[in-house]
Amino acid sequence: MAGLNVSLSFFFAICALCEVARRTSKTLLPAGAYASFAREVAGAAQLAACCLEMRALVELGPWAGGFGPDLLLTLVFLLFLVHGITFDGASANPAVALQEFLMAEASLPSTLLKLAAQALGAQAACSLTRSLWAWELSDLHLLQSLMAAHCSSALRTSVPHGALVEGTCAFVFHLSLLRLRHSLPIYRVLAVALLVTVIAYTAGPYTSAFFNPALAASVTFHCSGNTLLEYCQVYWLGPLTGMVLAVFLHQGHLPRLFQRNLLYRQKNKYRTPKGRLAPGSVDTQMPTKACSGHELARARTAAARLQLSHLTQ
Repeated sequence: MAGLNVSLSFFFAICALCEVARRTSKTLLPAGAYASFAREVAGAAQLAACCLEMRALVELGPWAGGFGPDLLLTLVFLLFLVHGITFDGASANPAVALQEFLMAEASLPSTLLKLAAQALGAQAACSLTRSLWAWELSDLHLLQSLMAAHCSSALRTSVPHGALVEGTCAFVFHLSLLRLRHSLPIYRVLAVALLVTVIAYTAGPYTSAFFNPALAASVTFHCSGNTLLEYCQVYWLGPLTGMVLAVFLHQGHLPRLFQRNLLYRQKNKYRTPKGRLAPGSVDTQMPTKACSGHELARARTAAARLQLSHLTQ
């Protein structure tokens, strides 16, 4: 139980430190620099540090601390609730930043700045977490500090299957984000936290369910067991493909690349009346709209002659 208390204290300290960094940078930096860089650094650092500690609990907790899967999934849900509340609009995910670019909601310079910030935050979190593990405040941290240099790959299946799993996770996650984007923040945070927990439970045994390129690169790319190309195929190509498919399915096209909707027919703005026209309405109304000047005079003369011929008969 002491190890769990240390881990909970670790989570609290990381979230508090990142929150202080967010508030300080929001006060000191311009709004654009804060939105595109500072809050993404803080969000990525918070997410990566908590993910590293959570991975240690998942791998070592069951036999070193007696932690069951119910406790671990509860922690995942609570952590993503905290992330959703404290991130202040940051995505901390390169796939989400690229999704905003494909949706034509962010410019290319802003997207590139976010990508750099997310990579920087994730790498900073790795260095900070390993430094805290070196303090050996619990048996779990002692074991993790000893194993940090010889970590094993998070990919526990074949490369094609792993890429399919990560792509499916990203597809479901991004499609849900697009569906929830206009909902109330509290409902969106709850739904995303629950969705991530379900995905972690379902896909965690195969790939650890990162569906976040920056997070996967900082946590498992340096571990032995797979090559860099294999890691890129699973944790970069898979999530990005799932994200693109989610945007295409939701929008019917990729707004940044295509203006025409390729999947769905756009509804006409003006509705045509469904009732039939009254008899004779075409004969009486069309000449007044189509004819003008001499043509209208000729039409009236012909009608008068026709009536005169009927009278004489």
